[in-house]
Amino acid sequence: EVQLQASGGGLVQAGGSLRLSCVASGFNIDDYTIGWFRQGPGKEREGISCINSSDGRKDYSASVKGRFTISSDNAKNTVYLQMNSLKPEDTGAYYCSAGPSWVAAALGTAAGAHEYDYWGQGTQVTVSS
Repeated sequence: EVQLQASGGGLVQAGGSLRLSCVASGFNIDDYTIGWFRQGPGKEREGISCINSSDGRKDYSASVKGRFTISSDNAKNTVYLQMNSLKPEDTGAYYCSAGPSWVAAALGTAAGAHEYDYWGQGTQVTVSS
């Protein structure tokens, strides 16, 4: 059974940091593009980062580039999202997802949620001002 388990969210002050983890089971992450999406209050779900851990390709949305870093540990079948310099507008539910391996190269964070096949349950990030 394919599963994605996201964790690491919490409440942090502006300027602080959090590291999200996405543990995959039932498949190998290096066979897929793993993406991080977030959905803020009253906003649409947006793709913010993705990685193909097989070829190392990564992408970031303009809203997080330079502050967030995506990485993977294939031995642990886990993808991480290190989030630094957090802002109140980063508040939202964060989801990890798995999609076809070509997504990272072809679309990057421009890929919509419909390009991804599997989703985790989400972890809440709240950034206070």
